[in-house]
Amino acid sequence: MTIIALLLYLGVYMEDKISSERAGRYVLQDAGYRAFIPVSLPPENLRLNGKLQDLLSQADQSLGRLDGSVYTLPDADLFVMMYAKKEAVLSSQIEGTRSSLHDLLKAEAQLFDDSAPKDVDEVINYVSALNYGIERLVELPVSIRLIKEIHKKLLYDVRGGRLEPGELRRSQNCIGPAGCTLNTASFIPPPFEDLPEVLSDLEKFINLNKKIPSLIKIALTHVQFETISSLS
Repeated sequence: MTIIALLLYLGVYMEDKISSERAGRYVLQDAGYRAFIPVSLPPENLRLNGKLQDLLSQADQSLGRLDGSVYTLPDADLFVMMYAKKEAVLSSQIEGTRSSLHDLLKAEAQLFDDSAPKDVDEVINYVSALNYGIERLVELPVSIRLIKEIHKKLLYDVRGGRLEPGELRRSQNCIGPAGCTLNTASFIPPPFEDLPEVLSDLEKFINLNKKIPSLIKIALTHVQFETISSLS
């Protein structure tokens, strides 16, 4: 789903060589660096045509085939559970973990192996946080409050746990090569003072009752949240 979402996002923003001003603007800060402030969603004049329409059609067909296949399985819940575990492994590896799906399954079965990567606890937390979020959807809508709760579960007693899990950041972060400064970073998200406003806009979009294809909405939400980089 993450790959599909990113492809659709690229189609939305790059198909017609849309300028960066449509996605947001860089604002000069007092310290001399420029932080990117995204515009509120949905984007104006969202056009589902050309390559983007083809990608959306292919994605919908793939999801339909997957949905149909699940109903032929003797235990659909087991399939979904294993898919979630694989997603946990792959997503955690993006953050630098080395644990494999095999390592995760052994750890969950309490089959301890001294040679196994020590970061498997991060992957276990990912699965736990995902399940927690799904269960909480019975009581809460997809919201910043829910995201903060999931984030707290994700970082409990693992790397990053000292960075106030479940709380919005209180300082400026950035993306770039190791050792870069705010003036040499590749990308600087909104200042923490702007987080309440941009996150409120994102939450409104997530719960917006407007006819936008689900995958398009997922794509835009995913990229907007990554652009904001709001959590500690």
